[in-house]
Amino acid sequence: MLLRLIQISRPVLWINTIGTSVIAMWLGGDIWRWDIIPFLIWVTFPFNLLIYGINDIFDQETDNINARKGGMEGAKISPREVVPIFVAVAVTNIPFLIYFAFTVPPAAMAWILAYGLFFYFYSSPPFRFKARPVWDSVSNTDYAFPLVFIPLAFGHEPLWFAAIGLMVWSMAKHTFDAVQDIPQDSFVGIKTTAVWLGTKGSAYWVGFWWLISTILFALVNIPVAIVNAVIAGYLTVAIFRKPVPETGRKLYRLSIAFPYIAGTVAGVQLVAAMFIGIYP
Repeated sequence: MLLRLIQISRPVLWINTIGTSVIAMWLGGDIWRWDIIPFLIWVTFPFNLLIYGINDIFDQETDNINARKGGMEGAKISPREVVPIFVAVAVTNIPFLIYFAFTVPPAAMAWILAYGLFFYFYSSPPFRFKARPVWDSVSNTDYAFPLVFIPLAFGHEPLWFAAIGLMVWSMAKHTFDAVQDIPQDSFVGIKTTAVWLGTKGSAYWVGFWWLISTILFALVNIPVAIVNAVIAGYLTVAIFRKPVPETGRKLYRLSIAFPYIAGTVAGVQLVAAMFIGIYP
């Protein structure tokens, strides 16, 4: 069962939570600090099980007709797995939330709670943000929340240009990734931003938010902004040139690699700068 739960947590996407948390620590001026460990443990298997386990529970109808589900891009669960997943999500996440409630400042805890609740209600009723146009994208700003709550937990001011830049970047990426699922979502009546805008309209949406994120990243780090502009530009132009869901499907692997590439560019610079004394 543990291996099954790990599969459901989609390890290939853990970079979105682990990477952001590590970058948040580095932006605070620390190459390493031992009190980051509880956060790093939480944002691996436990938190990703919350994100994707809850998603799989409430998306069984669409997942069963989606050819890309059933592998590394998402599990297809059976009704008998629903209760074990709910239990596993609670058992693996609630202890961390209790621990943080007693060890971090209230402002950090507020962002931590928002981090968990936004992801939970992205898939779950009564809000089910994923089925509400615009709200599905807005709710994905929480991928950037570690850039806020980790500095606050350690007594630092968040680097807001980086945090907000990643928030709007996440809004764009969510809609881009949803383009490939327009047929399935439309068939079962889920109205995502991608379904609402259509493929061509989604290209305008993601292009706008990725442009804003590039500007904000440039205020923090030019190389990261350049990498962001190149990859985001390529993905956006590709959708414009061939505005069909299949284009999003073909480019999904590059979309998955996007945070790995940008995060590496940012991380290498930050660590190198701290070693040579440029960055505190």
